[in-house]
Amino acid sequence: MTPLPPLLQAFFIDRLARQRDASSHTIASYRDAFKLLLAFLHTRTGKQPSKLVLEDLDAAAIAAFLTHLEDERGSSIRTRNARLVAIHSFFHFAAFKAPQCAEQIARVLAIPQKRHTSTLVSYLIEPEIDALLAAPDRSTWTGRRDHAIFRTAFGALPATAPFRDGASTYRPLAPRSRKNDARKKRTTGNEWMQASLDGGTQAGR
Repeated sequence: MTPLPPLLQAFFIDRLARQRDASSHTIASYRDAFKLLLAFLHTRTGKQPSKLVLEDLDAAAIAAFLTHLEDERGSSIRTRNARLVAIHSFFHFAAFKAPQCAEQIARVLAIPQKRHTSTLVSYLIEPEIDALLAAPDRSTWTGRRDHAIFRTAFGALPATAPFRDGASTYRPLAPRSRKNDARKKRTTGNEWMQASLDGGTQAGR
């Protein structure tokens, strides 16, 4: 039998945090997935999380957990798939730590993602663009970067791009200047983005 707690701790501390330098959002998402899984296994086996072994997490138990998410918790297929990604990541790690469970691990890793339909957003209306531009925290470098990326992307839109029922148009945000008819001076997207980042850095000083 392979105790589960040491494997889980090594997965979160060594694998995710130290080796992969995973973001806090990824770690939180994986943590939530295993909190739900441990609670489900406690109900299923009657064992406390500290008493669980890796063998308790066989393919049948994982499949039952995924069904529980959809049928009893009302989770969407997208959320179900996100929980499975966390479980698969852990089992990829466990394959090197517990080779004696190789067959069990292979069966869990063989559990597929469930297909789902996604809504295609073909265009954004102006208030939605304004909301995206306002979302990044421009007091941080990553926020200024994201804001610059959004502005560059929206600035590449045609000047006559329609929004809703042809009622509104959106003007490109990327600046362009023209010296004269014979010689044109244009600011490229990369140059404009760098200027935006540099300007935000100077403003934050």
